[in-house]
Amino acid sequence: MKRKFLLILSIAYTVFMAYLCFYYFTKGETHSYQVAFGGIFCGLVPLSLILFTKIKFNMPIMLSYFAFLFASQYLGSIIGFYHLGWWDTFLHLLSGALLAFVGIALYERMTRQHARSDISYWLVFLFVLSFSVFGGVVWEIYEFSMDQIFSMTLQGGGNFDTMVDLIADTAGGLVIAVIASVRTKRRFKMS
Repeated sequence: MKRKFLLILSIAYTVFMAYLCFYYFTKGETHSYQVAFGGIFCGLVPLSLILFTKIKFNMPIMLSYFAFLFASQYLGSIIGFYHLGWWDTFLHLLSGALLAFVGIALYERMTRQHARSDISYWLVFLFVLSFSVFGGVVWEIYEFSMDQIFSMTLQGGGNFDTMVDLIADTAGGLVIAVIASVRTKRRFKMS
C-alpha cells in the first residue's frame, strides 16, 4: 500500500512539473520552465528508487522530500517565495534536518541490528551530521556550477548566500544528529 501511494505521488509530482515546464515554455518564461524541467527529474528519483532498487525509505522521509521539493521548486522558485529573504535559509535548515533523517535511515540499513550496540553514539552523531553537511555542500557545488556554466543566479548573494546556506544546513543536521546520538546512547545503556 505504501509503495503504491509513493508511486502515485512520484508520478503526480512529475506530471505536475512536466505540465508547468510545458506551460512556462510556451509563455517564454525561461527561469520557470527550467526549474520545472529540473523538477521532473527530482520527481523521478523516488520512482526510480522504488522501481529499480531495493532501497526503501520510510513514509515520513518520502513525504518530507516531496514537501521540500514543492516548497523549493514551486513555491520558492516559480511562485517567488525566495524573494521573502528568509525562505531560502528556512529551506536549508529543513534540508539539513531531512538529510540527517536520510543519514539515520541509511545507517540503520547499513548496520546489522545486533551490531548497533557495539557502535559508539559519537560515531552515529558524526555519521548523521557529516551526511547532512555533505548534502548541503553538494547542493552549493551544484548552485555554483549552474551559475558558472549556464549563467544562472542560484547563488544570489554570492559567498554570503553560500555561507548562510551551509550554516543553516549544518544547524538543521546538528539538531537531528544530537537527537540520534542521544537515542543511541540511551539504547546502549539499556542493553
